[in-house]
Amino acid sequence: MTTALITGASSGLGEEFAYQLARERHDLALVARRKDRLEQVAAKARQLGAANVSIFASDLSAPGAAAALHSEVTKAGLEIGYLVNNAGFGTHGAFVELPIDRELEEINLNVSALVTLTRLFVPAMVTRRSGTIINVASTAAFQAVPWMATYAATKAFVLSFSEALARELKDTGVTVLALCPGPTRTEFQSVADTDSAGVPNFAYMDAATVVAQGIESARRRKAVRINGITNFLIAQSTRLAPRALAAMIAGAMFRKE
Repeated sequence: MTTALITGASSGLGEEFAYQLARERHDLALVARRKDRLEQVAAKARQLGAANVSIFASDLSAPGAAAALHSEVTKAGLEIGYLVNNAGFGTHGAFVELPIDRELEEINLNVSALVTLTRLFVPAMVTRRSGTIINVASTAAFQAVPWMATYAATKAFVLSFSEALARELKDTGVTVLALCPGPTRTEFQSVADTDSAGVPNFAYMDAATVVAQGIESARRRKAVRINGITNFLIAQSTRLAPRALAAMIAGAMFRKE
């Protein structure tokens, strides 16, 4: 049986992916920086139905970490047939004031690690003519977001990359889905310092719903899933609105005083 590998599995959407895929009786490989949290998530996943759960403590924002993880997983004899590239974080503030090292770390995790893991695990899926890749993007991918400039740009990359790869792999038996949640109550808000952003409470979704929709969309071999009707309509409206207007509205919501 192949294994589902989930990055950023210690909390938020990654943790929820672990639990929902465990209920579907997937074996799991859980990846995150915090080993103690991974052990807690692994214990619950086993209770929910995952027969085999492996944990890999890794900071995927570090150069070479994604390739090292692939080597470690391969040495453990695990066949990855389901890959959830969920690990990521956002920064919030005026770009000219944000530490450049943190911005580059954000790009390394949100983009470079995702591309590396996809490239290293997908050939075996193509050979088996079976596999699923879920890349967690965001509704931020659909327009520029002032005061979260780097984050939105990384998610735009994830969306474009995933759509292109889904088309390339259309006839291989491998599904690639860009999952595009809007505001979701996880640790993301505290890490990115966006709790005070102008997003109304009704716009937030819960992680369980977002993940369930992602798994179902991948099962239906969709290339993109925007979570929630409101988010869908807003994302579609950016195709009609002038790009400058879309950026102005997003900037008004996330401007950090």
